[in-house]
Amino acid sequence: MYGWIWRHLPGNVWVRTLISIVLIVGVVFLLFQYVFPWAEPLLPFNDVTVDGAAPASHAAATALKGNVA
Repeated sequence: MYGWIWRHLPGNVWVRTLISIVLIVGVVFLLFQYVFPWAEPLLPFNDVTVDGAAPASHAAATALKGNVA
């Protein structure tokens, strides 16, 4: 696929490289401006399954101090 795109770009190697960089920057811009904000509510990043117990780091710190409950 990338070879097909490279062969169909106009110009010599330097012009093709510049056009490729502009295309990549454009795709990244569109992803960050439109696609990722649209998809963010659909992703389960805020679905936490942590219960009310103390975090593991807190339990380990108190066990090292000798204050095991």
